[in-house]
This record gives sequence, C-alpha cells and structure tokens, in this order.
Amino acid sequence: MNYLAHVYLSGEHKMVTIGNFMADSIKGKSYQDYSKALQVGILLHREIDTFTDAHPTVRKSTKRLHEKYGHYSGIIVDILYDHFLAKNWSNYCQTPLETYINNFYDSLEVHFELLPRPIQKMLPYMTCDNWLLSYASITGIENVLTGMNRRTKHKSQMHLAIEDLKLFYDEFETEFTSFFKELIIFSKDKLKTLSSQLNIAI
Repeated sequence: MNYLAHVYLSGEHKMVTIGNFMADSIKGKSYQDYSKALQVGILLHREIDTFTDAHPTVRKSTKRLHEKYGHYSGIIVDILYDHFLAKNWSNYCQTPLETYINNFYDSLEVHFELLPRPIQKMLPYMTCDNWLLSYASITGIENVLTGMNRRTKHKSQMHLAIEDLKLFYDEFETEFTSFFKELIIFSKDKLKTLSSQLNIAI
C-alpha cells in the first residue's frame, strides 16, 4: 500500500503512525534502534506489505498492468488504491481528509528529528505539494505517476498508467473496496498483536 493507506491503518497512536510511515527507510533489524512505539509501526508496515503483495485481489489488479509496466505494476496499484481511499475517505473516517492530513503533517514536523534522513529530505516536497490530499483527484494521481516516472529516468512509463486507471476505473475501485475491508481487519489484528508483544498501549 502507499502512504495514505499506511497512515490510516496505523490507528490513533501518533508514534506508531510515524513508524509505519517511515518504515521503508528502515532496513533489516535496524528497527530495533527505535522506540517500541516506532517499532510497532515499522513492523506493522512490513506485515501490511506482505499481506497486500500476496492477496489475490491485489494480484488481479496488478496483472491488469503487468504486460505494460512489468515490476512497476505493483507500485502503480499501490498509488491507485490510495486514490480510491482518498476519494472515498468519508466511508472510512469521520475526520475530514484535509484535517486528518494536516494533523499528520503537524505530527511529522514535531517529531522531525526522529525521521530517517531520506524522509526528512522528502517531507518538504510532500507537504508543499500536499501529496496525500492530491491522491483524491485524477489530476493528482496523474502528477504522482508522472513524478514517479521521472524518478525512474522514464524507464517505467508509469505516467501512462493514468489511461489505464480511466479505462478500468470501476474494476480497480471494486477491487480496492473488497480488498481494503480485509486489510482493515488484518491490520487491526496485527496492531493489537504487535502492541501486546512490545508492551505498548494502543
């Protein structure tokens, strides 16, 4: 899953949420260097990714793109799924999306010194262009895909996937909705288990 989903699936604990958000920059057992709450978030992120990558519904979405985009198709599906989460946010959270995101950005700023260097470097761009809120629109997703294509030096051709989103919009949305129901249940269970193991009150 992409940034917005990982943040949402972390629950209400701010440090767990930050840990989940920064987890891709934490390799191997180096997560043990962080506080227990951050460890819970990092480990939860890994569990979510493992569950997502193996899920047949996600694989169905990915397969639709694989011929064109190869191993980048999974990254594209992560981004597309964040679009449907943002678009249908009110189905999942009572706090308005913009308010929720601003609160998260504020939390990252307060705890900036805890973030790995790559995340610190990325954060100003993320907040300036408000990536998380932009996911809610087709234009925002197009901009994200275009940016990802640039970062792959135009090898991925990910910017073209906006046309696949438009062409198979209903199919992707149906698959996301079905999968995300299961992912919410899975994540809540894993969060409870990890919190118990590391003696963190959630």
